[in-house]
Amino acid sequence: MISRILPLFLALLCAATQHAIAERPNVILCMSDDQGWGDVGYNGHPVLRTPHLNQMAREGIRFDRFYATSPVCSPTRAACLTGRHPYRHGIPFANIGKLMKEEITLPEALQDQGYATGHFGKWHLGSLTTKIKDGHRGRPGSTAVYSPPWENGYDECFVAESGVHTYHHEGSYEALGTHYWTGLDQMVPAAEISGDDSKLIMDRALSFLEKAAGTETPFLAVIWFHTPHQPVVSAPPYTDGYEEHKDYYGCLTAMDEQMGRLRAKLKGLGVEDNTMLWFCSDNGPTKVKNSWGSTGGLKGGKRSLYEGGVRVPGLLIWPRLIEQPRVVSMSCSTSDYFPTVLDALGLQLPDRPYDGISLLPLIKGEMSERPKPLYFEHCFRQSLAFVDDNPENQTAVIENRYKLLSIDGEKTYQLFDLLEDREERKNIAAQHPEMVQRMLRELEVWRESWRESAAGKDYGSRP
Repeated sequence: MISRILPLFLALLCAATQHAIAERPNVILCMSDDQGWGDVGYNGHPVLRTPHLNQMAREGIRFDRFYATSPVCSPTRAACLTGRHPYRHGIPFANIGKLMKEEITLPEALQDQGYATGHFGKWHLGSLTTKIKDGHRGRPGSTAVYSPPWENGYDECFVAESGVHTYHHEGSYEALGTHYWTGLDQMVPAAEISGDDSKLIMDRALSFLEKAAGTETPFLAVIWFHTPHQPVVSAPPYTDGYEEHKDYYGCLTAMDEQMGRLRAKLKGLGVEDNTMLWFCSDNGPTKVKNSWGSTGGLKGGKRSLYEGGVRVPGLLIWPRLIEQPRVVSMSCSTSDYFPTVLDALGLQLPDRPYDGISLLPLIKGEMSERPKPLYFEHCFRQSLAFVDDNPENQTAVIENRYKLLSIDGEKTYQLFDLLEDREERKNIAAQHPEMVQRMLRELEVWRESWRESAAGKDYGSRP
């Protein structure tokens, strides 16, 4: 009797397990590079064409207060994959540090759950080769900052360490000395790199999605566009109709087209319903030649902890859970990706401090206020060689309504009511000294926490 029942039980268990895996959401994290909060049609840009992002804003969740973890790129990207502030684990600035092997990344966590994992586009979390000069930091024999995606949980890659041209004319791929790589010592030849860069990235990403969907394997795809980071280049038809700033606007319209292409592919593969599709920017717009980014009236920009440097476009499409479109005004962050995805899979966070929170209750309509603040630290002196009119040492605490900000190395603090004054024009610190002191006390507790993390106290044996 048992010999007949046991195989049936195992078959039912296997079927149930496969069904549970099939019900797990696919995850896609899309990110632009230096795109301002105002660089989308749905936030009121008067010229820029972004019809597919506008459609996402109409159909899913539009986050009006979505924050990059840092006002520069590498730290934000590290937070996306770890859920932890970059000061905890060695990527405090752009082009400094690397993704540490002791960190538990989102692709590693999902790989353990049977997910196919792929990373496409910009990496910027470590060098990709120790054999040749490549990007900002890849050098022959240099292992100190070597940390490629294929050693951090990714099955498939098409990545460049740092910025490339947003459109590849003949010869431009080699001009910067930054190459695409698909694995260990696997550099993509120049003959395969031409045309719009966002399309090249999406070509590889869609091929990955097709393979995963074809085997009914849940997937994580991280798609990090270079657009609209310098060198900003575009071409017809994307530049058609723009009377000025054609390269800047054109490359964003080209990227927007690829977001539409991605959504069409998900629908065609029959996986759109249970795919979490996120979109954001890594920081606010820069102020260098041929960059015409808009903060939508917010103060500051890239490298600044004023709102224009860290408040960015934020969108989520997930038809299975988001049946009605809505606008969310709660402060949310790129640090929230890791906890949210693990929560959606029914997984516990590893035992270490996390700065992000799960947004799953918010997605379900069960949360309206953030239970803990967002903390920001940025030391400009070590981040880049040029000044761009921004201060050196900056700190911020953002609660549901109020923001505490220091832009002069903690000599003074400003307090803003972001619900009434999103442009940060009126400093109300003098009217609320008790609130300032409370937020400073909480800030110092958080600082002590990241200092312990930076000292390696979070790292025991990896689970």
